[in-house]
Amino acid sequence: MSSIDASGTFKLGTRSVKRMGYGAMQLAGPRVFGPPGDPDAARAVLREAVANGVNHIDTSDFYGPHVTNRLIREALHPYPDDLVIVTKIGARRGDDASWLPASSAEELKQAVHDNLRNLGLDVLEVVNLRVHGLALTEGSIEAPLTVLAELQHKGLVRHIGLSNVTPTQLAEGRRIAEIVCVQNHYNVIHRDDDALIDDLAREGIAYVPFFPLGGFTPLQSTTLSGVAERLGATPMQVALAWLLQRAPNILLIPGTSSMAHLHENLAAAALSLPDTALAELGSLDKAGAA
Repeated sequence: MSSIDASGTFKLGTRSVKRMGYGAMQLAGPRVFGPPGDPDAARAVLREAVANGVNHIDTSDFYGPHVTNRLIREALHPYPDDLVIVTKIGARRGDDASWLPASSAEELKQAVHDNLRNLGLDVLEVVNLRVHGLALTEGSIEAPLTVLAELQHKGLVRHIGLSNVTPTQLAEGRRIAEIVCVQNHYNVIHRDDDALIDDLAREGIAYVPFFPLGGFTPLQSTTLSGVAERLGATPMQVALAWLLQRAPNILLIPGTSSMAHLHENLAAAALSLPDTALAELGSLDKAGAA
């Protein structure tokens, strides 16, 4: 039995996945652009994640671009029967490594075909429509989501998710297509989606926090560090364990290009936080990060 089995499973579309997964973004080069310095090490991390029971990998063809998907195919294809690969569309990379919107019908169709080709798949299990930008902004998502729904009807996409969306956009999206997951910015300090997570849990819809460990700026909190020290764990393990205990529909996809960090992340699935620790961490927010 793998340590990640301790966190249980949750439904993602029609598949059941372990709640501790893996995010492939950091396998690309610096700034998620270009190839990694050591492609063999990147492929080894992917194989190790799956060998340790991970059956949910998050990726996108705009990581690199095209880098992480090709590494996934090279490392893991033919894929294990239980492996669920989730990808994203709706953005592209500029020549200067900038992140640009790519939500026209032609760009979305091309992105789906790029993901299929580079992953070596005939159908994408779950595709998240990414609303461009880290800051949440209101605005209709009907046009791009309709394109993605049409690709689903053609059999190229099995299930649809949404990324970086507001509750209003989610409600609009659910009138257009079945939404099986939401992927938004959330962690023990960044808590804006608290109410949304609870609503989705009642609906049986997965919530997948991106930047669960702070992203490009790692989480910094004396409270987090204090809890970790008392439990004999690392602050990042405590942050992941808190997410797993926060709600049953949360699926984690922490990313790393380090074998040691991968094992550290996976071990967090077996870390049980006592009520006193949960109370301390539950009071954190952006203002309490110091």
